[in-house]
Amino acid sequence: MTESNQPAQQPEQPNSAPPIAGQTDSGAREQGPPQPDPGQPDPLQGGSGQAGASDVPHGLGSVPASFTSAQPQVPSPDAGQAQLGGSGPGQQLPPPGSGQLPPGHPLGLGAPTAQFGAEPPSTGQYYLPPGYQPPPAAPQPKGRGKVVAGVAALVLLVGGLSGGIGGYLGYNFANESSSVSSLDSPRPASQASNAPAGSVEDVANKMLPSVVQIQVTTRTGAGEGSGFIISSNGQIVTNNHVIEGAAAGGDIKVVFQDGKTASAKILGRDPSSDIAVIQADGVSGLPVVQLGNSGDLKIGQGVVAIGSPFELSGTVTSGIVSSVNRPVSAGSDARNSQATVLNAIQTDAAINPGNSGGPLVNMQGQVVGINSAIYSPNQQGGQAGSVGIGFAIPMDQARRTIDEIVKTGKPKQTVLGVKVESTEQGAKITEITPGGAAEKAGLKAGDVITKFGDRRIDESDTLVAAVRSKAPGDKVTVTLSDNRTVEATLDGVEVG
Repeated sequence: MTESNQPAQQPEQPNSAPPIAGQTDSGAREQGPPQPDPGQPDPLQGGSGQAGASDVPHGLGSVPASFTSAQPQVPSPDAGQAQLGGSGPGQQLPPPGSGQLPPGHPLGLGAPTAQFGAEPPSTGQYYLPPGYQPPPAAPQPKGRGKVVAGVAALVLLVGGLSGGIGGYLGYNFANESSSVSSLDSPRPASQASNAPAGSVEDVANKMLPSVVQIQVTTRTGAGEGSGFIISSNGQIVTNNHVIEGAAAGGDIKVVFQDGKTASAKILGRDPSSDIAVIQADGVSGLPVVQLGNSGDLKIGQGVVAIGSPFELSGTVTSGIVSSVNRPVSAGSDARNSQATVLNAIQTDAAINPGNSGGPLVNMQGQVVGINSAIYSPNQQGGQAGSVGIGFAIPMDQARRTIDEIVKTGKPKQTVLGVKVESTEQGAKITEITPGGAAEKAGLKAGDVITKFGDRRIDESDTLVAAVRSKAPGDKVTVTLSDNRTVEATLDGVEVG
């Protein structure tokens, strides 16, 4: 079937080989209409005007930008002849089954196609080679495809940036939301003021209002210590060495826990036991301490020391009873002298200069001792400090002396009526007081005392401390190194 404006059909050559894609004959010419505008409707898309990916057969001349990647249905060689006409827009597709190629088909774009051994005319019908397969797609031409690719790249870039920013913000938010800060926690509710019974806090609450600071000014200097109130009208117990500087003329000032002050005077003092009582002037209604029994103390029992170390009033420290019945020399004017040997309580509660005269308290809030001395090794003329070894006068011993001072102003010292020195066996008598308790009991110079009552005597200070722990008039069995025993009634000597 031919038309008047088409050349005659050429017979099919079954033995001829199809042209190689991308290769043309030496006499071939490429000629065709100008490349259509990318925005024009695609003949294969029915005027959609959208550009698609191009699959370009090699060697077939210029291809319009509107060529899409979708491959059209290619008829078999026996389906008829392909009608090659104009390729302008608006042409109708041939009816299905007509055997004609649609206008603008990639194989008939209006450009001459190379034939074997002849130069084809510019127009006319051509047979499709038998078994022809569409060649692979060529690279996408310039035009709208690049625009689409650019848009896609921009979308990816924007998406990536958005994802990155969102991820970063999400990460920070997650970290911030998962972190915990003490500053974000609500303040705890106020704790109740009721301290557990028997705690250091409970003891401090009971005792602090009754503990005072004592400041002494003399012509030669000033000093300070501690004390505790035993009567509501201002009677205060302290150490003799705290106030002895004012005995020959000086001023004593008492500073109470609430900051109020009062002047004071000495009621009486006992240098041998290092105990004194002073009277604060113009006060009343003061809180008083409760006195306990030092004889009930056990080693390891908890105790609290309260005082004004280094002028730090109201200081509370705690510890245990480290030992009892420890012979210790105390007092400022009788160091290493039997005149002031104490039968002391040893504690590891911190006691420092300024604690002297303050109370040592059991966990029931009862005064069981008067802090008096500390052990400070290697003291090079400087002020001593706590090394965990402090000593207090037992309250059972101090109570009798305090009572005598308050009632008469003249305390009595318990004595055996001997002078002694230390030996390997015990305390050796070097001198007997005429008419004293020892002479009356039949003791003589040269006798070695090894036991005083139930207490073993290993040195002279131990005997002195044991005698001081008793009251005048007490009867005591004395054991000698030759296993003899005698009974002695202790005397009392007024001091002060």
